[in-house]
Amino acid sequence: MPIDESRTFLPVRIAVLTVSDTRGLADDRSGDTLVARLTGAGHVLADRAIVRDDAELIVARLHGWIEDEQIDCVISTGGTGVTGRDVTPEAFARVWDKEIVGFGELFRWLSYAKIGTSTVQSRACAGVARGTYLFALPGSTGAVKDGWDGILATQLDSRHMPCNFVELMPRLTER
Repeated sequence: MPIDESRTFLPVRIAVLTVSDTRGLADDRSGDTLVARLTGAGHVLADRAIVRDDAELIVARLHGWIEDEQIDCVISTGGTGVTGRDVTPEAFARVWDKEIVGFGELFRWLSYAKIGTSTVQSRACAGVARGTYLFALPGSTGAVKDGWDGILATQLDSRHMPCNFVELMPRLTER
């Protein structure tokens, strides 16, 4: 899809959340990959955190960032699988006002080309909460690359045509 170079690039202020019981900042390769891609694209890393696979902790972190006017978007990595500890989609669903169903569908379609039927184990999802975009990606670096490169790099670029998430930001809270 084309980038219209005549349009102004508007950097998005993005918070990165890693959901993991085992990772810290020193070994958070997926979070590092996401940060490198978003800052490399010209966006602003507004905040970064790691929380355990605990729905209450995830919800609390999301609420804090949603209330922060300096954060436009949250992208998480981890906790989207099907095991008992994977609770990221449930936590996101507790805070969003609207689900962006096509995000998860498109993510799995893109992922299928690389990992085949194993993509059905992903519960990547997205939504909007009080004017803040929320995107949940699986915890592997490959999944982060697929989600960013295949969807978010263009949808978070204000120059992407024919439409993008950025141009909708001023209208996300209208009633």
